[in-house]
Amino acid sequence: MSLGETAADSAPFFSDDSEAEEAGGGAVAQRTAEEESPSGVSKARALLTVLVLCYINLLNYMDRFTVAGVLPDIEHYFGINDEKSGLLQTVFICSYMFLAPVFGYLGDRCNRKYIMSFGIAFWSLVTLASSYTPKEHFWVLLVTRGLVGIGEASYSTIAPTIIADLYVKRQRTNMLSVFYFAIPVGSGLGYIVGSQVGAAAQDWHWALRVTPGLGLLAVLLLLFVVQEPKRGGVEDRPEHHMQRTGWLEDVQALSRNYSFVLSTFGFTAVAFVTGSLALWAPTFLLRAAVFTGKRPPCVEGNCASSESLIFGVITCVTGVLGVASGVQLSRQLKTRTAKADPLVCAAGLLLSAPFLYLAIVFAQASTTATYVFIFLGETFLSMNWAIVADILLYVVVPTRRATAEAFQIVISHLLGDAGSPYLIGVVSDSLKQTESFLWQFRSLQLSLLLCSFVAVIGGGFFLATALFIEKDRHRAENYVASDDEPIVVPKSGRSTRVPVSSVLI
Repeated sequence: MSLGETAADSAPFFSDDSEAEEAGGGAVAQRTAEEESPSGVSKARALLTVLVLCYINLLNYMDRFTVAGVLPDIEHYFGINDEKSGLLQTVFICSYMFLAPVFGYLGDRCNRKYIMSFGIAFWSLVTLASSYTPKEHFWVLLVTRGLVGIGEASYSTIAPTIIADLYVKRQRTNMLSVFYFAIPVGSGLGYIVGSQVGAAAQDWHWALRVTPGLGLLAVLLLLFVVQEPKRGGVEDRPEHHMQRTGWLEDVQALSRNYSFVLSTFGFTAVAFVTGSLALWAPTFLLRAAVFTGKRPPCVEGNCASSESLIFGVITCVTGVLGVASGVQLSRQLKTRTAKADPLVCAAGLLLSAPFLYLAIVFAQASTTATYVFIFLGETFLSMNWAIVADILLYVVVPTRRATAEAFQIVISHLLGDAGSPYLIGVVSDSLKQTESFLWQFRSLQLSLLLCSFVAVIGGGFFLATALFIEKDRHRAENYVASDDEPIVVPKSGRSTRVPVSSVLI
């Protein structure tokens, strides 16, 4: 018997429990290390978590755009003009964006799973209640749409940070791509499900009763499937928590991060365009069909079911194509330049602008050409979604990510889709000279042309981002705590100076 064999055999008898664990538990530790990622979550559970988060993201956007799918019916039911119709999206987005920083702050400090569960249950119940709004009280529908924003803010701010904690590098980009596929697909399904359910039931109210039940199912999945991961590689337990920097320090640091600031303004242009098209495109297509004599005027409800269906299908397909092509193009270009991400985003916006312009102009001449141009414009526009999210995650340190997500939501919505649907409606009403079918179509057509010009401005912001992206990424990846940062004292009493934010994913 060799000396090594003798030591191995006798170790359990002559060592204490800890020594036995070291000697005999090596294989177990190795298997555990193989099964678990740096997040502390097994590969299978991490994948299930991403699937659940994608499902909920799909529901979020289904619920958000169900109203747009039946907007002509809502206008007919309540007897409202374009300005008041635009308020439906504006009220929702305002509530959503103002509460995002609150949930961002909580998401950096509290259990994210429970915050999201509360938010989803809340918006599900409020959406169901909004479907019973009486005809004489349009303001009630506005209030309920505002309350829905509370629930959605609690989810959209936090969910990407969980994915960022579950995966690293290329895997993280792939999983974020899957997560952001749910945005255009869910949006498209919102038009499709909303319009078709309303048409089948001969009552648009039923369009708002589909997602609440699915939302409550999502709450159960969150509570029993999703596992809270470690944050940035540091275990999320009280004994491992550092004394985090204050909110003002986070804001100051983010304001000096030019890649974050400029990409946020670029994404604001994306939000402006998508918000305008999301609410007004089916109504615009219906008015074009009525103006050209291809559709009779809407007098009994169920007005834009076919237009919403077609636009919904286009949104689903172009979203998948756009997100996938954007990620793939970025991946290929990264072998040549570290500025690939902002350059791809800029190209997407600059290419979408002329196609959206042509789609709006050709609406009165050729329906086929209009849908083709919309298809191309939305495809290029969708190239930004996953890439912008990834830019934020690799230029911002882990403990500021939820806060950064929150501020990106506030800025992009405040200057983007919070006001754009209402602005389009106000401009449309101001240009309308009579209530004829000609001016109902023409005024909305002219106001929607703003989208093309905003897309060009957004492309310029992403080009500016490319000037700073390398420096900001390098700074985030090499972040080291300064000497004046607080010393962490874990439960064991031994001090350490390893901040959570210095451990990058």
